[in-house]
Amino acid sequence: MPSHRSRLCSALIDVPHADYDREVTFWQQALDRPAEVGVDDSEYTGFGEPTPGVQFMVQSVGDDTARVHLDIETDDVEAEVARLTALGATVVGRPKRWVVMRDPVGTVFCVVRVQLSDAFEASATTWTT
Repeated sequence: MPSHRSRLCSALIDVPHADYDREVTFWQQALDRPAEVGVDDSEYTGFGEPTPGVQFMVQSVGDDTARVHLDIETDDVEAEVARLTALGATVVGRPKRWVVMRDPVGTVFCVVRVQLSDAFEASATTWTT
């Protein structure tokens, strides 16, 4: 029977463009960690894994919303999206290599490819599809 694996891997703070630099500076000082701007995606600044196995980032978004969103990493994005849709989530969009979703009460989260391979191998849940 086919299966795939997934796990919670990232917490991101989404902020409007105008607040991005101020938010990055705050979290850099609050966590006392270096800020690393994404090479391929400059709208992201990462702070590594302040909690082992969970990345923390600040993301610049185009709207006026400030919110926190989570990422679920998986070895099969389409299978994980189907599993979460069956649980009541909805697809919002597919902006790049990931899928933006909302849970049943509207909380935003993303389904992404594996980001932290060691942590994924150590703690991902296997789902039968």
